Amino acid sequence: MEARAASFATTEIATFEEPWAIAFAPGTAILFVTEKSGTLKLLDTATGMTATVSGAPAVDYGGQGGLGDLAFLPAEASETLGRRTIYLSWAEAGRGDTRGAVVGKGTLVCAAATRCTIEGLTVIWRQTPKVTGRGHYSHRISISPDGKHLFVASGERQKMSPAQDPTNTLGTIVRLNLDGTPAAGNPLADKGGVAAEIWSWGHRNILGLEWDAQGRLWEVEHGPAGGDELNLVQRGANYGWPVRSDGDHYNGDPIPDHTPDDGFAQPALSWNPVIAPGDMLIYSGAMFTNWQGHALMAGLGSQALVDVAIDGESAREVARHAFDRRLRALTQGPDGAVWVAEDGKGARLLKLTAR
Repeated sequence: MEARAASFATTEIATFEEPWAIAFAPGTAILFVTEKSGTLKLLDTATGMTATVSGAPAVDYGGQGGLGDLAFLPAEASETLGRRTIYLSWAEAGRGDTRGAVVGKGTLVCAAATRCTIEGLTVIWRQTPKVTGRGHYSHRISISPDGKHLFVASGERQKMSPAQDPTNTLGTIVRLNLDGTPAAGNPLADKGGVAAEIWSWGHRNILGLEWDAQGRLWEVEHGPAGGDELNLVQRGANYGWPVRSDGDHYNGDPIPDHTPDDGFAQPALSWNPVIAPGDMLIYSGAMFTNWQGHALMAGLGSQALVDVAIDGESAREVARHAFDRRLRALTQGPDGAVWVAEDGKGARLLKLTAR
């Protein structure tokens, strides 16, 4: 797919150090930014003022690990920040040379728009088991549209085979109650233990987790050498990694491609060469009518905003907008503008608006 000329205006708003996730507190113009080394910051987009939020967790920083995603409860939307629930994910050290992703729940308390702290932050979920290495945590988090469940993307930590073993949570998406306990109705609930948390499995490294207007959950994940996938997430589905992939191992060893009769859930779309997704947004605003209902993906290696049209349970790439740096994170602003955070040191926060 050739890169298209931008159909939007791009404004540089601020810079951050290794931003990983961005999200507006519902009902406000306050944008929160996680920085991978362990700092949580906020930007008042109405005034341009930035501040550091105190009370962020200690993280195991290195490789792909550190402070990760954040989420708020839609039901707590308010024009003032005041007090509201906040969820954060991060990499946590274990015994020996092991690590794993965790999700914590706390209360965001703001005396003013730029004076905020997190109180009572408590770990409510841990990736199981902790393993060596510093890759493929995934740890994207998303609240279901009805506000009742917390979904967490749990990467396979570059260990591959655990993604086919539902007695652990590596290579899975888990569905939890808002307190982190396994939700009723999960497909492996009768097996107990961590299997009771699992909603789907056979995943590699999920870095985008989003809901469409129909209330369906979609995820985009990194493949190996080729084979990035966009998947419609179904209850109890196995997405095939590492048994099937439309890519190959990095050393060139082949992996059988997905086929309709292989017994695994099929990707709605796959890429080879890869786009190396950093995040995904399913656009629902009024500012960009041509993006409504589309999945927009932040491209790391591809250094592009990738526009994907969703049609039923299939999808197709319709445009690729080139940028001059790797793109890490996306979110939709209250007015329908799209906010983009670049990857790495001195990363710019960009606001995309209609021309």
